[in-house]
Amino acid sequence: SRVTYMITKELVSWMRGHESSVFSISVHASGRYAITTSSDTAQLWDLDTFQRKRKLNIRQSVGIQKVFFLPLSNTILSCFKDNSIFAWECDTLFCKYQLPAPPESSSILYKVFAVTRDGRILAAGGKSNHLHLWCLEATQLFRIIQMPTKVRAIRHLEFLPDSFDAGSNQVLGVLSQDGIMRFINIQTCKLLFEIGSLDEGISTSVISPHGRYIASVMENGSLNIYSVQALTQELNKPPPPLVKVIEDLPKNKLSSSGLKMMVASGRVQRPAKSRESKIQTRILKQDLTSNFENKENELSGGLNKKRLQILLKGYGEYPTKYRMFIWRSLLQLPENHTAFSSLIDKGTHVAFLNLQKKYPIKSRKLLRVLQRTLSALAHWSAIFSDTPYLPLLAFPFVKLFQNNQLICFEVVATLIINWCQHWFEYFPNPPINILSTIENILAFHDKELLQHFIDHDITSQLYAWPLLETVFSEVLTREEWLKLFDNVFSNHPSFLLMTVVAYNICSRAPLLNCTLKDDFEYFFHHRNNLDINVVIREVYHLMETTPANIHPDSMLNVFVALTKGQYPIFNQYPKFIVDYQTQERERIRNDELDYLRERQTVEDMHAEVDQQRIKDEAWYQKQELLRKAEETRREMLLQEEEKMLQQRQRLAAVRRELKIKELHLQDAARRRFLKLQQDQREMELRRLDDEIERKVQMRDQEIASTAKDLEMRQLELESQKRLYEKNLTRNQEVIAKEIQEDADAYRRKVDLEEHMFHKLIETDQTQSRKTQKIIEENLAKAEQACLNTDWKIQTLHRQKCNDLQRNEGYQEVANLLRKNRRKEIEVLNAMLEEEAKKCKEAEEKEFHLRWQKKASALSDESRKWFLKQEMSAALEHAENPFNKEVLRLQNERVASSSQLNDISEMDSSTQISLNRKTAEWDSMEQNLIKKVRNLRQRLTEQARDRCQTLIS
Repeated sequence: SRVTYMITKELVSWMRGHESSVFSISVHASGRYAITTSSDTAQLWDLDTFQRKRKLNIRQSVGIQKVFFLPLSNTILSCFKDNSIFAWECDTLFCKYQLPAPPESSSILYKVFAVTRDGRILAAGGKSNHLHLWCLEATQLFRIIQMPTKVRAIRHLEFLPDSFDAGSNQVLGVLSQDGIMRFINIQTCKLLFEIGSLDEGISTSVISPHGRYIASVMENGSLNIYSVQALTQELNKPPPPLVKVIEDLPKNKLSSSGLKMMVASGRVQRPAKSRESKIQTRILKQDLTSNFENKENELSGGLNKKRLQILLKGYGEYPTKYRMFIWRSLLQLPENHTAFSSLIDKGTHVAFLNLQKKYPIKSRKLLRVLQRTLSALAHWSAIFSDTPYLPLLAFPFVKLFQNNQLICFEVVATLIINWCQHWFEYFPNPPINILSTIENILAFHDKELLQHFIDHDITSQLYAWPLLETVFSEVLTREEWLKLFDNVFSNHPSFLLMTVVAYNICSRAPLLNCTLKDDFEYFFHHRNNLDINVVIREVYHLMETTPANIHPDSMLNVFVALTKGQYPIFNQYPKFIVDYQTQERERIRNDELDYLRERQTVEDMHAEVDQQRIKDEAWYQKQELLRKAEETRREMLLQEEEKMLQQRQRLAAVRRELKIKELHLQDAARRRFLKLQQDQREMELRRLDDEIERKVQMRDQEIASTAKDLEMRQLELESQKRLYEKNLTRNQEVIAKEIQEDADAYRRKVDLEEHMFHKLIETDQTQSRKTQKIIEENLAKAEQACLNTDWKIQTLHRQKCNDLQRNEGYQEVANLLRKNRRKEIEVLNAMLEEEAKKCKEAEEKEFHLRWQKKASALSDESRKWFLKQEMSAALEHAENPFNKEVLRLQNERVASSSQLNDISEMDSSTQISLNRKTAEWDSMEQNLIKKVRNLRQRLTEQARDRCQTLIS
């Protein structure tokens, strides 16, 4: 079974496990589990992980009829083809109960099942006109309903939901073999109504969750929708009188042909009604003058903007099915395929090559579409390659139109041209003019909130710009965002700015509680508990109540659609800043390319060095093989002698092997014994460690208990201390009270004496104060005049000091500039000298390298010649090992001397190395002569021994 995401139609998971076709799927009420049923097995799946939890295997003789969850419960009901029904616990898969076998008088093979919404009653039917009703709480059959004789088999069962029966559904729909679905009351066993007919039978049927409509697929392929309210008009009448008359089912039943609706061009055919209920209709003629007024609001696709706005205000949003079509009509997208293809053909813009590093998007397709859209915008206008918030602005539209990149690009371009007017005038800074307009509107409508922002140093770049640069995608869910932009695209471009103000005003309660800057940043970058419908209503209110002098309508132009054929030029930004940033980016890119080129050169040099090393290693290996071949040839000379000694050595070797095996066995036994002793000692050490740990734990426990006792003792001492302090405080308060009373009496006495003394003094000082006051005023005037003069003198003095200091500063700066110039000249000269030295040194090293290559070539030739001579000497030695060895060495000596004469014109270093080689060859010659002599002596002795042996 496959699981597909219905919105994007992408395959989410492929759950394998069934060998035959799946004919039933049941989902748990929580949506976490699902049961899939086939004829041979049933499987329980975890929909969070799409993993199989359990599998129900049965015998081949007993097939599965149906396995499903009971509504609003945790019970699984499994029904088999032998009429056995089991109930299982979903979590533990424990068998809760099994329904007993039905009575033999009404035994039928169950084919179809239905359960009430509360999970208490199970209805089962099959190839019979009998219907069994089981009480699942009592696990017994409590009623058998016999359908009319025209019913021979039951094909489908389904309970009709009712909002007022608390899940205990009373009406059961029974679809029989004749294509008629009869609805009966399971309590009164009364036939309520029926749908379908013999001429137009029902193939299958399903009831809506609220029980308002019935959808039926007819046998002729048509789809009929029935209204339950219209079918149950007889049941919804007022209570009948006490006297009841038994009547048959009325003959003029509601047939499906009467409700059949066909769509035709020009008019809609409605269900036929009886003549008594026929209502006369009139057609109202349109006023011809309204056509001229609607021309301005006419959109592509036959839509009218005014009517769309009325529809939007009535329902709050556009229909999901037609939203994209309405948006394309509102924005009047030109769909310039050729122009867009030319932008796409330019490839990915260099500014967005590493987009996945900054914005790691899980979906590769979504990342690719976002990269292409941003690159097309950057190729369209250079400023978009440097706009840091462009991915945030375009991402929600890319996610919405990811299957149509042309529409996505044109929607974003239209948004930038109309709703992002004046955003780039202060680039690369945020649009100060737009943010100031938002702040003025907020100040007019909510001064308290703006003052709260000002008090906490929160600017419009924090409470308005994050909402604008992300077009509210961070703070709204998908459905809320779509509903908001239904209104944005249907109104003046100033609607978006008003939305920012409305969002702040509707969030004033949590914002007034925020005091930290981090809290404000978090609030405007995360989703909040806010009703978008309230925000939209507030936006319309602000659009109507904002004064004209601060209304953004005055600074923003009306909507302008993209031009047909070619896209308009977008240059509403400071061009010199963008050009400078482009030049800087180009310079950095060139530096990076130079660095990469140099690194590639270094890597190539390393590769050449490694290749040369590999060649040298191969040469050395070849030399080693030649040496080993020479040794094998020499060993072949000794094989004859070794064959004579092999017979004698075999016996000794066998003895040695036996002795070695005996020693190995003794050594192994000794090692096993030592290992056993070591294991025993390790066990003893572990036992001692456990004992130590146990004693340490006991000691820690004793220390802990002692510490607790000490703490209890300390608490007792502290309580006693508090009691003593309390008594002492009481005594001190009594004594302090007595002292305070004595001090108050003494203070009153002193105050009385001082009052009398002051009266005596005041009479004498009254006259002296007047004269003193006059003298003090004159003195203050003189002092003020002196102070003013001193202040002017100090001001002049400070000005002179400042002039002198400025003069000195200018002189110091001039001196520093002269010193810097001299140092720059010196550094430049030093760099030129160093460059000349390096060039000269490079030439010398190159010359030396050429000589070394020549010397290595000569040494290679000499080595090759030496090896050839050695091989020929070895072959000659095989025929005459005594005389030809000496001749070879003499020839070698002559050849080496001739070589020395040829290279006598080389430089001194090469001459020294050749001399060293000559000395080595001389030593090798002496060693070979010694070896030949020793070999000749041994062969002579062996020949003598053979002769003596033969004589004896």
